[in-house]
Amino acid sequence: MKARNIVFGSVLGFGLLTSGFLVGQDVSWRRHPNLAAAQRFIDQAYAKIGDAQRANEFDMDGHAAKAKELLDQANREIKQAAIAANHN
Repeated sequence: MKARNIVFGSVLGFGLLTSGFLVGQDVSWRRHPNLAAAQRFIDQAYAKIGDAQRANEFDMDGHAAKAKELLDQANREIKQAAIAANHN
């Protein structure tokens, strides 16, 4: 039980940390409406994965956490795409 609490706390802490990264990476709706919409969908997916993790007591063999990492990566790529479009 103690190990499970440690894992739960670690995953929760990681989730809170990475969710802060997602919030800080908004793309301008005015300049890039499609990229901004994609970013919003990523944020929604991230939240739904968190809901699923809590419903399953984080017992998903690390797959949900990996999905969150990939969503974070996709969010960063969208931000970079917007920056590149701004330069062109």
